[in-house]
Amino acid sequence: MAIIIKTREEIEIMRQAGHINALALEAMSRAVRPGITTKELDQIAEDVIRSHGAEPAFLNYPNSSFPGYPYPATITASINSELVHGIPSKRRLKRGDIISLDCGTIWKGFVGDSAITLPVGKVSPEAERLIEVTRQALYLAIDAARVGNRLGDISATIQEWVESQGFHVVREYTGHGVGRRMHEDPQIPNWGKHNRGVPLRPGMTFALEPMVTVGPPILYVKSDHWTVATRDGSLCAHFEHTIAVTDGEPEILTL
Repeated sequence: MAIIIKTREEIEIMRQAGHINALALEAMSRAVRPGITTKELDQIAEDVIRSHGAEPAFLNYPNSSFPGYPYPATITASINSELVHGIPSKRRLKRGDIISLDCGTIWKGFVGDSAITLPVGKVSPEAERLIEVTRQALYLAIDAARVGNRLGDISATIQEWVESQGFHVVREYTGHGVGRRMHEDPQIPNWGKHNRGVPLRPGMTFALEPMVTVGPPILYVKSDHWTVATRDGSLCAHFEHTIAVTDGEPEILTL
């Protein structure tokens, strides 16, 4: 494992990339409503990113399992039982859906990566609670990303919170290091044990991304070779921020 420590100058560039990415997510969030297509949301994000002179990080990203299927869009748009990597299309959102929007931006050679799950109009109490528990898991994980802790403390914090609320953490997909590449060392599972793993050091930069399911976290990949969904069709949610470990408070770079 080779964790790349970033300089202050590099973290500043990542903060700029993260800010552009946050603007794209914010623009999509304002547009989410019944009737809009996920392709329209994708275009909104691409327009924001390119208007700032940056590039979409996901577009043409290689598929490690299916090399002939690079990712074809700027965002991933995953609805209801779809966890991650949903390909934007002419599919229209319906009232009562929940949608997870994940977006990445490249600016001056560095990546900002973040995700949010949103309700489409009024949703069920279970969906509301799932979204809130997953969102809270992210902020608890960020708070655990401090010097003096280890990677396992981040993972265990997510797992303990989610399972205490009666939901399940996904084990097949993880958070990750991020910097010049979208996926750097280390992998950061959403489950684990305290006091295990690499000690945290200032200059480490991570994309933390709790992924939570209502039912058993058993997943499959759809025929498009990208979209990951729950096998039982139960709801799932996903939140993500890019962060930097510092000498003090963890810093969120995708604001």
